[in-house]
Amino acid sequence: MTRTPTYTGGCQCGAVRYAVFAPLESPALCHCRMCQKAFGGAFAALVSVRLSDLDWTRGTPRLFDSSDQVARGFCANCGTPLTFAYKARDYLDISIASLDDPSGVAPERQVWAASRLAWLDRVAELPSRDGDDPGYEDTVAAVAASSHQHPDHDTANDGPDAWTPRPSRHWTGK
Repeated sequence: MTRTPTYTGGCQCGAVRYAVFAPLESPALCHCRMCQKAFGGAFAALVSVRLSDLDWTRGTPRLFDSSDQVARGFCANCGTPLTFAYKARDYLDISIASLDDPSGVAPERQVWAASRLAWLDRVAELPSRDGDDPGYEDTVAAVAASSHQHPDHDTANDGPDAWTPRPSRHWTGK
């Protein structure tokens, strides 16, 4: 019997994909310093799923033991942070932004708030611009035409919907 996923997601390059077969639980923002470093941002937006409700549909994440209790999963090819897991538990947290449609999974709480960066209070007040602002049309078009980012839906390994992740490369300063 084929199960229908409730959610799908994966990394930026498409080398690692997953499917979730149950509702997600406890969406949160984590402000701990480990999450800030692991995600390269001000916080990690995470949501919980039981291991029995998660299937890796293409590839599997590489793991980094950020402590004796915690393993963090990421794509070894493109580096996308994907998971946070206490090793002794029957669930893990997946990155909300790695979902194909993250718009419906809003954080409901914040954890490790003492480590929250003070400047987050002002983010909504900062000047902003969009990709369609005048003067950026050529740049936006060039990036869109040459994008190697996996689309936000499942793709087959063969056939008309096939997707081959681009390989990563080593830093050369260019």
